[in-house]
Amino acid sequence: MVERVECVVIGAGAVGLAVARALALAGREVVLLEKARAIGTETSSRNSEVIHAGIYYPTGSLKARLCVAGKLRLYEYLPAHGIPYKRLGKLIVATDETQIAALERLKRQADANGVTDLVWLDRAQALALEPALNCVAALLSPSTGIMDSHGLMLSFQGEAEDHGAMVAFESPVVAGWIERDGFRLEVGGAQPSQIECRLLVNSAGLYAQAIARKLEGLPAASVPGIYYARGCYFGLAAKAPFTHLIYPAPEEKFAGLGHHLTLDLAGRARFGPDVEWIDRIDYTVDPKRAAQFYEAVRRYWPGLQDGTIAPDFAGVRPKLRPKGEAAADFVIQGPREHGVAGLVNLYGIESPGLTSSMAIADEVTHVLDGA
Repeated sequence: MVERVECVVIGAGAVGLAVARALALAGREVVLLEKARAIGTETSSRNSEVIHAGIYYPTGSLKARLCVAGKLRLYEYLPAHGIPYKRLGKLIVATDETQIAALERLKRQADANGVTDLVWLDRAQALALEPALNCVAALLSPSTGIMDSHGLMLSFQGEAEDHGAMVAFESPVVAGWIERDGFRLEVGGAQPSQIECRLLVNSAGLYAQAIARKLEGLPAASVPGIYYARGCYFGLAAKAPFTHLIYPAPEEKFAGLGHHLTLDLAGRARFGPDVEWIDRIDYTVDPKRAAQFYEAVRRYWPGLQDGTIAPDFAGVRPKLRPKGEAAADFVIQGPREHGVAGLVNLYGIESPGLTSSMAIADEVTHVLDGA
């Protein structure tokens, strides 16, 4: 027997859950398929849980636009739904005079992106906020924060289900076909089944390209390559002497934002992520990487003592370009791009995907409204 529904969303990470919620709130019939046993088991739960301000991304890019919009949505949504968060703010620091120009470029980039609340701090002003810092200048981003990402995802799931959506766990998509009036999917798991739908959203994160390639009839040239960049985190055993998040001035040669210091909602500090290009998804954290963490962090916190950090966890970023190339933008690929009515593929949804999740869902809904 083949089940027929209006919409299927593949992938129950933060973005997939946000999309399922948005579609359900719009009155659509939604089934959310997830291959794991729970929500958000990979990229969505392996990150810093930072609410990003929208500073770093090229002006006019989806990352810039949706991060700023998503941040505003989150700061309304989190308190309204009782989800823990803190608007801590962050300092982006120059540890020597050669990095001043990088902060100046970043300030201009932020202004162009509509992030107009950055405050320039000289050394004395920065040390007045964070006496343990080593810096010559800093930018204060007051709209950067942290949140309970699992609480956010649970809320998205609950709202989606309250409006009729169904979440099916341990339900991997093993094959798919584009048909005249929609899509037919073969779903594996303990009880294999087939499901037909008119609208399909591929929000499978690290596996989005693999899902797209299983969809018979989708132009192969429309599916971008996938490259994996692992980011390791090390936790601090002692109490950190900081109340803000601390980020080093950005270096263009790296695919991340440096070995930054973040705080969780309990005040515990961790460092990372670093960037390591890998051939396959692997969440192993090599304890030997601690040496580079000590070296990087001591540039802005010379007081970090030996033996106080330990491996915490790792995440993997779904990159659309290989090592050495400029970072790609989010790809929200609809019928205009691939020519298939009713299909949206989400590729390269890395940071700031969590911050942008509600805004990405709005974008997907807009694309499907025309389907």
